[in-house]
Parts: sequence; structure tokens; C-alpha cells
Amino acid sequence: MSSNEKTKKSKNKTRFVNLPQAFTIMLIIGMGLLAFFALYRFESIAAIIKKIMGILAPIIYGLGIAYILNPIVVFWEKKIYHLLCKKSRNLKKNKKAARGLGIFISLLLAVAVLFVLFYLVIPELISTIYTLILSIPGQLEEFEGYLTSFMDSNSGFSSLAQTILVSLTDWFEGWLKNDLFTQVTGITSGIFNFVNVLVDIILGFIISVYVLSSKESFASKSKMIIYAFFSTERANIILEVARKSNQIFSGFISGKLIDSLIIGLLCFVGVSILNMPYVILVSVIIGVTNVIPFFGPYIGAIPSTFLILLVDPMKALYFVIFILVLQQVDGNIIGPKILGEFTGLSAFWVVFAILLGGGLFGFLGMLLGVPVFAVIYYIFGQVIGHLLSRKNLPLEDEAYTNLHHINKESLFLTTQQAEAAEETAEE
Repeated sequence: MSSNEKTKKSKNKTRFVNLPQAFTIMLIIGMGLLAFFALYRFESIAAIIKKIMGILAPIIYGLGIAYILNPIVVFWEKKIYHLLCKKSRNLKKNKKAARGLGIFISLLLAVAVLFVLFYLVIPELISTIYTLILSIPGQLEEFEGYLTSFMDSNSGFSSLAQTILVSLTDWFEGWLKNDLFTQVTGITSGIFNFVNVLVDIILGFIISVYVLSSKESFASKSKMIIYAFFSTERANIILEVARKSNQIFSGFISGKLIDSLIIGLLCFVGVSILNMPYVILVSVIIGVTNVIPFFGPYIGAIPSTFLILLVDPMKALYFVIFILVLQQVDGNIIGPKILGEFTGLSAFWVVFAILLGGGLFGFLGMLLGVPVFAVIYYIFGQVIGHLLSRKNLPLEDEAYTNLHHINKESLFLTTQQAEAAEETAEE
């Protein structure tokens, strides 16, 4: 080999060795530019992101459906695989067949649950709206009679009530002339949006089949990319955080779904025994809103109480008491038993995560705020633990409960020890 070829090979090798460093520098510069444009043109960036999210909505739904159905697929896949292995020794064929049947059964169960849910709720909802339309005129007439008798006995209030009535009449006429068309347009747009979301969800179910059938391939590719761009030590940390995140999210979501199903059934039994109206509709509302931690039962109780109030105010009061008792049972017995220690958050941080997530991202933020914050809390705890370990300081919370300060001689000084030392020094 000539000296020129050796020099050329050495230069190529040097260039290859410095590639990760150059890539890191380019990545930092690129992230800086992106951050600058995001701050400078935040509305434009938000619009672009929203448009991209809209285009990729079926894929996002598909990934979400696949993630939720994955535990069910794994359960059925194991059962079917063991049954097939008893009849055939072709392991590869058995595994492929078990995967396909597991996905099929899981999707069938999901569609069946949604069908039963809509089959029960939609007729009840139509019946409720029809009943409200029929009952509201009579209730308004009754209220008008009460208001008239009250005005006759209170002349001072009569003029005020007439002024308010004239103002309300003028507002209603203005709404009919100016805002009704806007409202109708908004309803029409809402119907089109609902149809689009429904189509995206159907496509999401189709995409989830491909994701579930090739989940090992996706996981392998992701690990290859992580180990390609990061050092082995950092890649291991990233994978550990990913595993912990998956444990928190999967445990929280599956546990919350089971918890909500139990609460919905208990609500159905309770309102049936108390002979409440709209039994199925109220039970579904309470069960669905219970997915939201902490505030869910109260959010579902507001429209349910209003519906019952229109029929029987006394039963509405009984319903509120029943929901308070049910929430206590769920919060202190059922929820902790099912969810266990998946989040590791105290009640304060749960409320904080729900309020912050709901304020930033609406309903989805309220739903996923707790597991997302739990992951952030876990990462922050690991960083704090690492920094304390480097300083040879204890990691237990109890060690810092009565801590006054730390010095090099006695290491930890509690408040009592510090006060005693100060008294000795004064003597």
C-alpha cells in the first residue's frame, strides 16, 4: 500500500471518528434554531404542528389503540400459543397463528364493548332528550305561575323582574337575528368534524393491527437507533426510563379502565336500587368520567344530577350523597387496590398534574396528566438520587426530616442537636 493511500485512509478514518461529534454540534445548532423560530413565530409553528397532527391522526389513534389493546393481545396470545403447542411442534407457525388470533380476539372484544356501550347509551340519550323537550314547557309554566304569585305579593320586586324580562327578551331577539346562523354553522361544522374523527378512528383500528403484528420489529429498530446515536451508558439510561414509563402508563391506563368499569357497574346497581331515572345514561356518564383521576366522579355527577333534578329534586339530593359515598369507596379502597403504586405520586401532586395538564391540553391533559407527571417525577428523582450519591449523602427522605444543616465533622445535625450545640457554646 502506497503512502498516499495510507494518508487517504487515515483521513477517512479520522473523518469517521469525528462524525458523532460533528453530528452533536449540528444537532445543537439545529435545536437552537428551532427554539428561536418557535419563540419568534409560535402561532405559525403551532398551526403547522396542528396540521401535521391532523394529517397523522389515524396513525396517532392507531398507536394509542395498539398500546391499550397490547395487554389483551399478550394475554390471548399466550393462551392460544400453549394450546397450539400441544397439537403441533412447529413453534414459528404456532407463534404467528397465536399472534393473529390474539389480535383478532382483542379487536373483536374492543368493537363489542363500543357497540354495547353505544347501543345502551344512544337510545337512552334520545329518550332523555325527548323527555326533557316534553317536560320543560310544563316546568316553565309552573315556574311562571310561582314567579307571578311572588311578584303580586312583592311589588318592589315586580318592576325589577319586568326589567330583567325585557332585557332577556331583547337579548333573545338579537340572538335569533344575529347569532342563530352562526350557531347552526357551528353545529354543521361539528357534525363534519365528528364524522372525520370517526373515520380516523376506524383507520386507527386498521393501523393498530399492523402495529401489534410487528411490535417486536418496531421495538428493535428503536433500540438500534438509540444505541447508534448515544453512548452505551446513556442508551441504557434511556431504555430504563422508557421501560419505567411503559410500566407507569400501561399500569395506570389498564388499571383506570378496570376501575372505571367497576365504578360504572356499582353506580348502575346503586341508582337502580334507589329507583333513579336515567339509570343507564347516568351510570355510563359516571363510569366514563371516572377515567379522569380525582375530579372524574364530580365532573360526571354535575350533568347527571341536573338530569335527575328535572325529574325529582329529592332524588337528585340522594344521588349527590350516593356519588360522594361511591367516590370515597373508590378513592380509599377500589382505586388503590387496582392501581397500586404505578404512579408513586402523593395526592397533592395528583391534583397538581390534573390541573396543569387540563389547563394546557384540555380533556386529554386531565386524562394523561398524572402518568406523564409521574414519569417526570421519576426522572427527576433519579437525577436527585444520582447527585446525592456523588456527594455520599443518604437517599432516604427520613434522613432529612429533622435536618438543621450538614457539616464535615458530624455530617448531619438535627434541629435539636444544633440548638444543644448553640447552648453549649453560649455556656
